[in-house]
Amino acid sequence: MLSYAEENYLKAIYHISQETGESVSTNAIADSLNTKAASVTDMIKKLSKKGVLSYQKYHGVTVSDKGKKAALQVIRKHRLWETFLVEKLKFNWDEVHEVAEQLEHINSSLLIKRLDEFLAYPKYDPHGDPIPDENGEFKAKPQVGLAELNMGDVGIIVSVKDSNNSFLQYLDKIGIYLGAKVKVLDKVEFDGSSEIQIDNKKIVFISKEVADNIWVTD
Repeated sequence: MLSYAEENYLKAIYHISQETGESVSTNAIADSLNTKAASVTDMIKKLSKKGVLSYQKYHGVTVSDKGKKAALQVIRKHRLWETFLVEKLKFNWDEVHEVAEQLEHINSSLLIKRLDEFLAYPKYDPHGDPIPDENGEFKAKPQVGLAELNMGDVGIIVSVKDSNNSFLQYLDKIGIYLGAKVKVLDKVEFDGSSEIQIDNKKIVFISKEVADNIWVTD
């Protein structure tokens, strides 16, 4: 069984490996968790002994099959709790991450099974991320970054890459939400910013950084 801290490390390493498709460096883990490289090295040794990580000096860390299964179960719990908090307790989507970070460490498979059933087996969380099933299986929506759309292209917002509170609050302020229809009216070559229309109504300007953190499907 993994401790609270070990689960957090494993989840972070899994996420980084999925984004990069490569072995994960000690520095990348330290940056992600805002901690010191020495602390990361100590934790890597502990997790390697438990068989959830494979570490080679100068080559970084990879997540083992056992580790992937464990990481996906933590992610499953996190996203189910986020869904519960938004759908049943009426939290806003920018309020649930930190609470779910605490709830994801409850070690009761029966509770999570009942929670999944209570929520009618949701496939995606409030931020559009896929929720793994009991076996760690999930189906991601086909999607591209809003920043990749060209002028005149239309897409439906299906997820956000950044679940930071301030970013989600900003999206609320300008009227962007999951399921919104967006059309790219103009793209500024100088800084990569875009003029978009939301639901054939509101027109807003967004930076390239914002567009890079929004995913759409056609």
